[in-house]
Amino acid sequence: MAEIKELFQKADWKNEKHVPVLEVKRLGDNTVEVEAVVGKEIPHPNKTEHHIEYIRLMFLPEGEKFPYVVGEHRFGAHGASVKGPDTSTIYTDPHVIARFKTEKKGTVIAESYCNIHGLWTGETEI
Repeated sequence: MAEIKELFQKADWKNEKHVPVLEVKRLGDNTVEVEAVVGKEIPHPNKTEHHIEYIRLMFLPEGEKFPYVVGEHRFGAHGASVKGPDTSTIYTDPHVIARFKTEKKGTVIAESYCNIHGLWTGETEI
């Protein structure tokens, strides 16, 4: 049986369209704004047959053992309709912005799930 860490894939986001790319800003009053995008350099198709289902954002404060889930967004429109795959004009874009407050430094972690290529992760320090 695989360990959970073996299920997550990592790569350079400039060469791999599945990696969640993170941009983090400190806004003041200890507010952190996190922007997460899948397919930033190489667009992900996001069609009925191949799409990103969700992005989950976590924060692991420095010195703590477990991360906090600070947001999760599910993408439900991938072009399907009652007429079949890719017959609607509605396609979600795996791009989210979330905010949380913290006084601590730590690591922002993003997890994304592609229905064909599985789990991907990206992270950045704040």
